[in-house]
Amino acid sequence: MSSSETGPAEGAVAAVAPQLRELRRRAALTLETAARAAGLSPAHLSRLETGHRQPSLPMLLSLARVYGTTVAELLGETAADRDAVVRGADMEPTSAGGWTYYQAGAPGRGMQALRVQVPYGSQGDVVRVHPGEEWLHVLKGRLRLRLGDSEHRLAAGDSAHFDSMTPHRIAAQDPDGVELLFVHTLLQSPTAALCLGPTPGEMP
Repeated sequence: MSSSETGPAEGAVAAVAPQLRELRRRAALTLETAARAAGLSPAHLSRLETGHRQPSLPMLLSLARVYGTTVAELLGETAADRDAVVRGADMEPTSAGGWTYYQAGAPGRGMQALRVQVPYGSQGDVVRVHPGEEWLHVLKGRLRLRLGDSEHRLAAGDSAHFDSMTPHRIAAQDPDGVELLFVHTLLQSPTAALCLGPTPGEMP
């Protein structure tokens, strides 16, 4: 979740730019309204829509909620068949903003499951606040989790389950990064009102 500027996205992320613009227009939201709801500046969202900046996973999650869709749809994936079983060999990695993640559940459902690799130093630039719940489980490495005014250090085997209305933010504590299982409820809404959050800030 780097805040530095990057060139046009490559691979799967390249498909996100036009998809972001199309979904915003489908939701009848202006650039300014959508950006404010997602905790971004209009200029930042414009760069995402033109492919001149890569979205991080938290940005994709926030924009998916704003547009009433899923991360899978933002990435241009379709849910023709909702198989109950997801095979590890079929999980294709997607990289965005330094994060690498795998869809660990069927796309298009109200609850999304991801296996996520968070690199060290990729602490993000947005403190998230949104309706729903989140659950995460540390598979490898150590995680720094900010929940409201509290900070927690989680090691492999530790989990956290919290209300997403609590301001939250995560960061890898070790140079090797951290690997997580991440599950969140997706409260879909055609309006941006559900996703209003604070102005982006830095974790000390």
